[in-house]
Amino acid sequence: MRRANPLLRTLPHFLTWRAFRFRTICSGRLGFDGASATTTTTTTKHLDTFTEQFEIGSRVITLETGKIARFANGAVVLAMENTNVLSTVTSAKGDAVRDFLPLTVDYQEKQFAQGVIPTSFMRREGAPKERELLCGRIIDRPIRPLFPSGFYHEVQVMASVLSSDGTQDPDVLAANATSAALMLSDIPWGGPIGMVRIGRICGQFIVNPSMDELKLSDLNLVYACTMDKTLMIDVQAREISEKDLEAGLRMAHPEAVKYIEPQIRLAAKAGKSKKEYKLSMLSDKTMEKVSTLAEAPIKAVFTDPTYGKFERGEALDNIAQDVKRVLEEEGDEESLKVLSKAVDTVRKKVVRKRIIAEGNRLDGRQLDEVRPLYCEAGYISMLHGSALFSRGETQVLCTVTLGAPTDAQRLESVVGPPTKRFMLHYSFPPFCINDVGKRGGLNRREVGHGTLAEKALLAVLPPEDDFPYTVRVNSEVMASDGSTSMATVCGGSMALMDAGIPVREHVAGVSVGLISELDPSTGEITDYRILTDILGLEDHLGDIDFKIAGTRKGVTAIQLDIKPAGIPLDIVCECLEPAHKARLQILDHMEQEINIPRNKNDSTSPRLVTLKYNNDALRRLIGPMGALKRKMEVETGARMSVGDGKLTIVAKNQFVMDKLLEKIDFIVGREIEVGGIYTGIVTSIKEYGAFVEFNGGQHGLLHISELSYEPVSRVSEVVSVGQKVSLMCIGQDVHGNIKLSLKATLPRPGRLETNDVIEGSVTSFKETANIWTPVGNASTAQEQQNSASELSLGDLKSGEAKSPTSQVPVILIRSAAECDEEEKSSSSNLSSEGNGVQLDCKSKSRQSQNATDSPPKSKSRRSQDVIDSPASHSGPLPYTNAKKTKLSMQKQSKSDLQKQEGDEQEPKDKASGTAKDLELGTKVTAKVYQIRAHGLVLDLGRGLRGMYRFEENNSRNFKIGDEMRVVCSSFSSKGIPILSFVDDK
Repeated sequence: MRRANPLLRTLPHFLTWRAFRFRTICSGRLGFDGASATTTTTTTKHLDTFTEQFEIGSRVITLETGKIARFANGAVVLAMENTNVLSTVTSAKGDAVRDFLPLTVDYQEKQFAQGVIPTSFMRREGAPKERELLCGRIIDRPIRPLFPSGFYHEVQVMASVLSSDGTQDPDVLAANATSAALMLSDIPWGGPIGMVRIGRICGQFIVNPSMDELKLSDLNLVYACTMDKTLMIDVQAREISEKDLEAGLRMAHPEAVKYIEPQIRLAAKAGKSKKEYKLSMLSDKTMEKVSTLAEAPIKAVFTDPTYGKFERGEALDNIAQDVKRVLEEEGDEESLKVLSKAVDTVRKKVVRKRIIAEGNRLDGRQLDEVRPLYCEAGYISMLHGSALFSRGETQVLCTVTLGAPTDAQRLESVVGPPTKRFMLHYSFPPFCINDVGKRGGLNRREVGHGTLAEKALLAVLPPEDDFPYTVRVNSEVMASDGSTSMATVCGGSMALMDAGIPVREHVAGVSVGLISELDPSTGEITDYRILTDILGLEDHLGDIDFKIAGTRKGVTAIQLDIKPAGIPLDIVCECLEPAHKARLQILDHMEQEINIPRNKNDSTSPRLVTLKYNNDALRRLIGPMGALKRKMEVETGARMSVGDGKLTIVAKNQFVMDKLLEKIDFIVGREIEVGGIYTGIVTSIKEYGAFVEFNGGQHGLLHISELSYEPVSRVSEVVSVGQKVSLMCIGQDVHGNIKLSLKATLPRPGRLETNDVIEGSVTSFKETANIWTPVGNASTAQEQQNSASELSLGDLKSGEAKSPTSQVPVILIRSAAECDEEEKSSSSNLSSEGNGVQLDCKSKSRQSQNATDSPPKSKSRRSQDVIDSPASHSGPLPYTNAKKTKLSMQKQSKSDLQKQEGDEQEPKDKASGTAKDLELGTKVTAKVYQIRAHGLVLDLGRGLRGMYRFEENNSRNFKIGDEMRVVCSSFSSKGIPILSFVDDK
């Protein structure tokens, strides 16, 4: 038992811990007695909380202050449903000497807001993400113009998402909360503002749409304003017309104003009195002195249109230096401190007065005139896509890189999709303005400009179902003299077409400026001029930077930044028409350079292909823990992306693609087809030929007669065990073995022409590939291939057509061991046979029995592609999906043509007959037995079947049982009659 401290035991009661209402001392902390704690709580002052509740667009919104962040100069929590955003504002103490407003806006989305722990190594949020920078810009742009002129004290805005249910985008909520926080603070500010988001679904505008509604909307309009003037516009649209856009703007204004009254009421309840700050204003004496010295020479520079950007800038710097020397001689220290600001004010006054009064611009252009344009697509041929775009002295180089679906950017946002497959990265290096600087991390300006161009191009990209690949556009500004973001839109559009991506049409952008004249007494605009395609200096000295991008059909993206404290909405809407005219002019120049997606067939062009497999085959391909997949990627340099039943391959060129496809073929294999080229390894050699293992463990027979066009006495003279060879499948022998041919892959002796099959050997790998071709080529190529390969080996047995969805393997596979046993038990001899050997009835029945006993295999790449893919494709890839015609079909088509041209005799007419009776030119009446994708199986009577291929653009509807007059035009390699339609009339 512990004894009490003797010192504490001897103290009087009024000095003990209990007398002070402490219960005990534990771990260095004092604990209150329970009864005493109750007494203390009753005397604690409650927090003063003020709220305002209102409704906008059928959603209830609440403004609250006083409960949290009480030490901030201004703090407001704005809630809409289950989304809560806290915004705080603070201002630095003391007066700083500067000539700009150091306003910082930080927006943050921490993962606790959606109940998620960050996936980073430290399990903490890192540097600001792109979305957070963009939301910060959304808040910054409308509040910055409302700070008083000459207020240069540091101000910081911090907006944090406290909770999010994923239904509402918090960016608009944060902007309104920031406005309310500024109203509550003692910082001088000319607000409040209101910001609202407008969507449109099926022609109906929606106020404050949810994230699910935005997916269906063709308009995402963010609008900010004061009570009577527009402050900021940000638009992403799907080719909305200027008329509809104006209607959306005029609807957004009264909805945004609804946010203003509750903020005023809240400020009246809990707001602070505005503090008197020292304003850094230019004195009249300084302005008069600087104007006298600098106005005339500045006007001379601005009236000379021969000056370029840097020549003009150098001349203006020389004028400033001359003024500085005069002031130094006079000893005017006050004017020297604000010299740069005073000279800039004089420049602004001269430029604005000249444009308003005379309508003349700095470079001598008319107000609505676009600078000279230069477009060049395919500037760097080795890249997937590239384009160089110049407008005046502004020049941008845009490049396109295609990637697999797994290359998509992963997003960790509280709202929106988890990945992004289209990315546009804008870079503004210092050399583009002849400056010295260093590259850092994410730059707010670069992120904002890149996102604007990305929004503009998203509207014309093909849907993800048709084009699942990841696309990255990189924009490098080579020279900057205004509106580089709109030049990025133009260059990016051309680069996408140069890469072969099936964009619907070009997107162009232009920046519109405004020069206005104000009434000194009221501050209202009395006169103004709209400038098309503004220079960098016109942007700096003007009132607005109105960037508008779109196609010939309509607008796809808008960004409006305003320098004064608002512009009337009527003037903003008036700017849409000159921007539309300038956009059409730029589109004309772009379409003259490139107007359809290109098709690059050179060997150095990148290759992308999508193959279809069952999940078991994909598991074999990936290997344990993905080891086999990584190994193949390292060995070949290609990249593979595995999805549900799909394998996407990205290769730098055709050689890399062939190398990887060959490895995949050994591991997974594919359904064997007559005419397909396969790479295999010789496993054993017999007197009559060699057995070859290929296609993922399958075996075939390479007969001695198929080794070469020259006589071969011994098989070992041509091939050896373990040798790797490329062979063509030519059919089956009488025992059901796969027949392979080496000589079919070689050029015939005495012929100068090359073998098309060798060139198309890789095509057999791609026969299920969902590959896009240029518009206008895909349909024809696909139709020709399908018609040529409509009836392959095993499609017609005993005169009957096989269903296209049949799971029975096309060719039976027998191993070398089975053939050895067959040799011992059978007296039949494997003699040399030609390529066109007919299977007799016994072999057919044996083949049919084996087909019944054999386990079904997965569909071939070709057949699966025919079933699943659309009739035609159009798209980005620099190669086509037209498959090479099989060798037998090529020979057959040539012989058919020769027979048709050389046959001038009157065709014979027979009602029906056997295969022996049927001759070329025989007319018969046939019935439709089966309807195939690219032709018909016809019943000629007496159990005889024939094939009729659909002609091009044949729109006639056939039904089973229909009768038609046909003529025998040729025979296939299996002796199947090929028929043509005739009209006896």
